Amino acid sequence: MKNKVVLVQDLGLSIYDRAFKIQTDLFEHLKKIKIANKHSDQAQITPNYFLFTEHPHVYTLGKSGHESNLLIGAQERQKKQVAFIKTNRGGDITYHGPGQIVGYPILDLDNFDLDILAYMRLLEEMIIRVLAQYGLKGERSAGETGVWLDVGKPQARKICAMGVKTSRWVTMHGFALNLDTDLSYFEYIIPCGIKNKGVTSLQKELGYTPDKNNLKQQILTVFKDLFQAEIKLGTF
Repeated sequence: MKNKVVLVQDLGLSIYDRAFKIQTDLFEHLKKIKIANKHSDQAQITPNYFLFTEHPHVYTLGKSGHESNLLIGAQERQKKQVAFIKTNRGGDITYHGPGQIVGYPILDLDNFDLDILAYMRLLEEMIIRVLAQYGLKGERSAGETGVWLDVGKPQARKICAMGVKTSRWVTMHGFALNLDTDLSYFEYIIPCGIKNKGVTSLQKELGYTPDKNNLKQQILTVFKDLFQAEIKLGTF
């Protein structure tokens, strides 16, 4: 039986390690259910989760990334109060900080009849549709995961980074949408290992900062439509 209920919790401002542990615990819980189901005649349904959060300044390096894309040393990072953490998601290096909307869906893709490629395209489509509500044309860039503006032009710039981990068709990690992020922190890395392309935010593009809570609700509404999910708010 497929379960399309998604339990949503907003962690608020949360250090990366704390959010990572919460994600990992939920991720491993789903995997254990799936493993147990293989050896049982009475299969349990797998739950689905979606965490919103916002991190203090941190650079995170994915398992396929290169530390050479970090352009700031330990002493400078300490002065700027920005952490550096190696993590287990896909992708290269990125920045998280105040003014970002970070979303971590922990889903059993079997509940939604998706493989990882289809899942990533739906995450991108979710952000593209949300940006369209603000008159911005978000686009995919071939071979470069995430959502961009002005693809194929010299001023191409990323507005939403994405990176995930999957095991047994269970997902963790997700997306980081720049709302009114201090974009200067991106100057100390080669974002996602992609040279000569910029980074932007909703505030920079629009000239004002959309309401954060409204933006999260718009994300959930589009997520619900794309994934044909039922959203339930709460804590877990």
